[in-house]
Amino acid sequence: MPPMSTIPIHRPEFRTLFFNGSPSPCKCLRITASWTMTMDSKFSPTTKNSNDNNYNLKKKEELSVQIPTPPISKVETLNSNDLQFDRLQPSDQELGRVKRFEFGQFVAREAVLDEEYWTAAWLRAESHWEDRPYDRYVDNYKRKFAEQEFNALKRRCKVQNGDSCACIITVRKEQKNAKHSVLKSVVGTLDLNIRYLLQGETYPGERVKAPLFCSINRTPPSRYGYIANLCVIKSVRRQGIASNMMSFAIEAAKSNGLTQVYVHVDRNNRPAQILYQKMGFEGSFRGESNPLRMKLN
Repeated sequence: MPPMSTIPIHRPEFRTLFFNGSPSPCKCLRITASWTMTMDSKFSPTTKNSNDNNYNLKKKEELSVQIPTPPISKVETLNSNDLQFDRLQPSDQELGRVKRFEFGQFVAREAVLDEEYWTAAWLRAESHWEDRPYDRYVDNYKRKFAEQEFNALKRRCKVQNGDSCACIITVRKEQKNAKHSVLKSVVGTLDLNIRYLLQGETYPGERVKAPLFCSINRTPPSRYGYIANLCVIKSVRRQGIASNMMSFAIEAAKSNGLTQVYVHVDRNNRPAQILYQKMGFEGSFRGESNPLRMKLN
């Protein structure tokens, strides 16, 4: 009798896991895998049927593997269909104790309505594609950009691990005989972020050789404010909106106990460089994106 090769296959056994005396509620993902065991006729000429000329015996074992998967938290998202774009701008009485700063025909304050967050995101999309108005599908790109920025902005404005973000907007001042919708009222926006420097950083975004698992130094000296996404619609520029929004953001940083505020500016953005220098920010313009710092008294 010719020699025969035997390959043992162990069939796995599954048991129910118990935690604290009760079955685990975790959902399991079922994966099915197949193996094929082939025995060559030279070493295993044993046949199941004497008239069968095929001396290869193939046997398939189906194995079910259960891998526990942790529950995935749902992220709340909104789109333009969930908003009321004809909604009127809230009155001073409706805003209550919301801090605001009046100048000329405008008021700077923090956004409170979803429609205001969306309009701020749309202004940023308009600013991003301002120099490319004739690009193909530019309107589709702006809508997609605004949708993503809107949801990202709402997430940033939720306090997480000690970091916070405030969306500051400038709106048209309330008039006695006329009211504006949110879309027509918001004319400018910026973000004020409150963060901590990472280990080894001397300014936000600095490229340092930090350990693989670097920590965040959550002490007062490493806490800073960061102003970003400053933009104003074209029709009301050169009326002091950007500088007054910046002043409002800087005062908000002071009231939070910060001693330093940063901005980044492109070396080719000369109007922004002039604005930041007038506001008291210091730094150089050598790189593509340069950090500027203001010390707060």
